[in-house]
Amino acid sequence: MKNNIEPFENSNAQSAWGKEEAYLRAKKRVKAIVGFYWHLASYVIVNVFLIILITSSGVKFFSFGTFSTAFFWGIGLAFHFVGVFGPRFFLGDNWEERKIKELMDKDNKHWE
Repeated sequence: MKNNIEPFENSNAQSAWGKEEAYLRAKKRVKAIVGFYWHLASYVIVNVFLIILITSSGVKFFSFGTFSTAFFWGIGLAFHFVGVFGPRFFLGDNWEERKIKELMDKDNKHWE
């Protein structure tokens, strides 16, 4: 009886596995983006309600107490934004490569 213990080498199976991994990563990213948008929507709705409630009780509109919840919650929302979209949102996808090239070009001009 001969045992077949050769590794399984099927590129179709590996390709399917890679596609499934990409799908799961994309699904996780979409879920994070949707979570951020729900957070943003609740931030706007709750803070508008609180600002209306606070100003209707006689507190001045332009006081720290009126906007304190929105301010501190906004800090948390900003961290959530950076966690979901990352610094690439501000700097671009290939910012590091462009900056390295720019600095190398500047250095080459300096030595010429």
